[in-house]
Amino acid sequence: MARTVRDANLETRTARHRFPIRSEPYWRGLEKGFALGYRRRATGGTWLARRRDEAGSYAEHRIGTADDLQDADGVVILDYSQAQRAARQWWRTERRREEGHDTPEGPFTVKDAIDDYLKAYERRGGKAVYDARRTVEAHILPSLGEITVAKLTARKITDWHHGLSAKRARARTRQGRKQNFRKVETGSDAIRKRRATANRILTVLKAALNHAWKAGHVASDDAWRRVKPFQAVETARVRYLSEAECVRLVNACEPAFRNLVRAALLTGCRYSELATMHVADFSADAGVVTVRESKAGKPRHVVLTNEGQRLFASLTAGKLGNDPIFMRRDGRTWDKSHQLRPMLEACHRAKIKPAVSFHVLRHTHGSTLAMRGVPMGVIAEQLGHADTRMTEKHFAHLAPSYVADTIRAHFPTLGIGDDEPVVPLRHRK
Repeated sequence: MARTVRDANLETRTARHRFPIRSEPYWRGLEKGFALGYRRRATGGTWLARRRDEAGSYAEHRIGTADDLQDADGVVILDYSQAQRAARQWWRTERRREEGHDTPEGPFTVKDAIDDYLKAYERRGGKAVYDARRTVEAHILPSLGEITVAKLTARKITDWHHGLSAKRARARTRQGRKQNFRKVETGSDAIRKRRATANRILTVLKAALNHAWKAGHVASDDAWRRVKPFQAVETARVRYLSEAECVRLVNACEPAFRNLVRAALLTGCRYSELATMHVADFSADAGVVTVRESKAGKPRHVVLTNEGQRLFASLTAGKLGNDPIFMRRDGRTWDKSHQLRPMLEACHRAKIKPAVSFHVLRHTHGSTLAMRGVPMGVIAEQLGHADTRMTEKHFAHLAPSYVADTIRAHFPTLGIGDDEPVVPLRHRK
């Protein structure tokens, strides 16, 4: 928060009473081209703000009534420090209006900050707007939405963040019905998962508040910058399928869904990327398929193996360029969440326990490449990661390494790893 500029002539009502009554305000500069004014009248004083625009002309604005005759209430009657804060808020609003930003009336709340952030995120091509909006509606707005951003404190955010880690996980619920929750899980891993989820929600809140701070809605980012996420909870535990499990899963799928599963295993593409692919996205000559709408907001080319090329060639044969490659059994397109039930049923028939999500097929593709020594940079390019950090986090431990090879080559065989019975030593009498 910007510091209060001291002025002994304006800070107290006693000092202000020494000014003669006149129409011309007494000005105190706060920033370059920006000042707080006090106009003394017989019936009490008034606070004003003045700023110089780019053309060099001045604009004045009445802030409120000075606390010359009544005690300050922080709304209508303001003391010197309150007048400064109100003047700065007006100054920031005017600057945003000049820059073409929205300037809502009244206090700028957390809800306003999130709305601004989501609009900006969508404008720059973000692909997770729906998920982000669901997150804020479920976890942020009910607790913090009506709080003015300028009044947020590190303690409020910390208490909210820690409270998230203690809540039960939400379960799928029909629209209009009371929210369902999953059973409470106990144990250290359950706590880790809840804290990891709380950290991801905190990241969304901080992104929105940082956007508001950079846009000039709030004077300081100190409150949320001092809130730290839970540590050591983002342990990457990648679930992937073995080759035998992949075969069982594919055989257990109904035909239309089987095409999606095969394509995911052979390309590492996300469900949403496959569901929006068209025939023209497959290039038989180059042996690649183009993802035009990726999570990162930019297209990428996925290299197909010989097996992948044969699959896509058979799925696109005789179709027009604008036809979807993957269709449901009823001839409709695969939309959001349509993969959940078929995936669960296929895992049950294939005896894959616990059942895996469709996203695990993407992990399986990346893990398979890593275990065969493919460089992390190549895997990152294939999966569409912006750099290798995410790739290394999930797959680096699976790759052949000098450390692992050296240990296995030099550690002796002790003969204690087999299932042969161990005969206890006899004590000497």
